[in-house]
Amino acid sequence: MANMSDVAKAAGVSKSTVSNVFSGKRAISEAVRMRVLAAAEQLNYRPNYFARSMVTKETRIIGVVMDSEKVKFSQYNISFFNGVLKECNRQGYRLLIDTLHKEYRKQVTQMTSEPVDGEIILDPARVDERIQERVANGRVMTIIGKPPLKYETALSYVNNDNVQAAETATAYLLGLGHRHILLMNAVKKRTVSQDRKAGYVQAFEKIGLTANENCNVYRGETVSSVEYGYITAKKYLRKNPMITAIIADTDQIALGVYRAVSELGLSVPGDVSVIAFNNNTVYPDEFNPPLTCIELNGEILGQEATKLLIEQLQSKEKLVKQIIIQSKLVERASCGPARTIFPSDPVQSSTLVQREDK
Repeated sequence: MANMSDVAKAAGVSKSTVSNVFSGKRAISEAVRMRVLAAAEQLNYRPNYFARSMVTKETRIIGVVMDSEKVKFSQYNISFFNGVLKECNRQGYRLLIDTLHKEYRKQVTQMTSEPVDGEIILDPARVDERIQERVANGRVMTIIGKPPLKYETALSYVNNDNVQAAETATAYLLGLGHRHILLMNAVKKRTVSQDRKAGYVQAFEKIGLTANENCNVYRGETVSSVEYGYITAKKYLRKNPMITAIIADTDQIALGVYRAVSELGLSVPGDVSVIAFNNNTVYPDEFNPPLTCIELNGEILGQEATKLLIEQLQSKEKLVKQIIIQSKLVERASCGPARTIFPSDPVQSSTLVQREDK
């Protein structure tokens, strides 16, 4: 097997010149670089990857750190990774997806250093050990979502405006006359769930109403999305028949809601309007009628997060940026006017007139 000395001899240069061609640490003339690469190709020489990494202090690999329970990707995850891979391909980086459970993480990191230059962290929590550990070790990272409050101005992140997204969804339903709206939120410890609750409450306050605290429900950490949607919707629709609309954290949760509504002998949107935060469902045939959603633009989030991470890696100074990606309401057929009419409510009355005019 050819080594660096063989390449240097064939190209008529020193070993250090061959090393610099492959490491990129020093400028080499184009003519010499091409001569070295031609000799390496002829001899089928490939530099030792790990040795090169030790010299250059980089692996050209970025990591995406996910919740260890998320071994099955949602459509949002797929869209997100499409964006990450697009930018990795454009800038010459490989991708490592890290779903290592915290039970094993300590064992692995005691044996070896992380094989990546920087990481994208998904699903940040209000208290997040992953972020704390990486801050302590000086790891370069970009967060998808809002970091814990203590790091909010110190770390780079890419996020939807989740307060605005939840307010948009809630205001849309309020405009249709709904007043008893169930928010089936994300896991309580996630920063996104707190933002969505804030947006939900804000929408009520803007028309002079108070949101029902009991209508904000958080998902448990161990229950599947579809199961959570099914069980929770069935429970709350039985317990509180006044509920006429449901906001679901994901399309998978909305799928469980649809099934519960059907089993209860109700209909969407005749009895219950449903809207979800998602990015084009993977279950289009199972949503009848088609699902209204707040589109989160997962691919753009992934691409911008990767771009920002690589920008930090290549910057000579510490770089902190926050990028907000706008979401939008996509109206389909799963939302309609509320069953109950409140003639004294000026918001609802004007909405009903507008719908009749159409």
